[in-house]
Amino acid sequence: MTTPANGTTGIIELAAATKSYALRGGQEFQALRGITLRIPAGEHVAVLGKSGSGKSTLLNLIAGLDRATTGGVHVAGADLGRLNENALARWRGRNLGVVFQFFQLLPTLTVEENILLAMDFVDVIPPGNRRARAQELLQRVGLSDQAAKLPSTLSGGQQQRAAIARALANDPPIVLADEPTGNLDTETAAAVDALFHTLIREGKTLLIVTHDASLAKTAHRIIQLKDGLVLADERNNSAAA
Repeated sequence: MTTPANGTTGIIELAAATKSYALRGGQEFQALRGITLRIPAGEHVAVLGKSGSGKSTLLNLIAGLDRATTGGVHVAGADLGRLNENALARWRGRNLGVVFQFFQLLPTLTVEENILLAMDFVDVIPPGNRRARAQELLQRVGLSDQAAKLPSTLSGGQQQRAAIARALANDPPIVLADEPTGNLDTETAAAVDALFHTLIREGKTLLIVTHDASLAKTAHRIIQLKDGLVLADERNNSAAA
């Protein structure tokens, strides 16, 4: 196994991180078994692995949506194990944009309102600038004409682009995506991938959990998980710079 992150300080760092879940009958399932990773700022990383390999668990630890059983998780300058739930929520809103496979847009809010709510929650963007920023983000993802619509009236591809716009609402340094093209057709998936590449060119750190080999092959770095362990961690020399 090669470790491409060398000695540089990582914006994402895991040190021997484990995650265990209690099962019925007193048994225990280890979803992650001592993961150590360092991801520098500005890197585009794809995490591959079969179902049950630990991919989503890894993303949840990095996002502060779950806590490591043992080991350390440091992201964007914070020791996530030391933050309470309220502090975690504030930290997440300022530092992370999370894109889910099933979009997770609030169904009773319009597309624009979903983006505005993300800004209202953490108060990073000045109130007087929020609507203009929401409109700018919707224009960027090609949804300017859908701003006043409810998510249910949009196609799957449009909902995913709206979810990406919401993830970018507070201009976070890190974007995490869990199977972002899993429910999209090939053409729409390619458009989402192209949008992700614009984020990399702007200096964002992007970590994508995916089964999609075509999505992974454009990443700078590919990490493969198996049974909660890092099977391979390699530079992708064929990826575009």
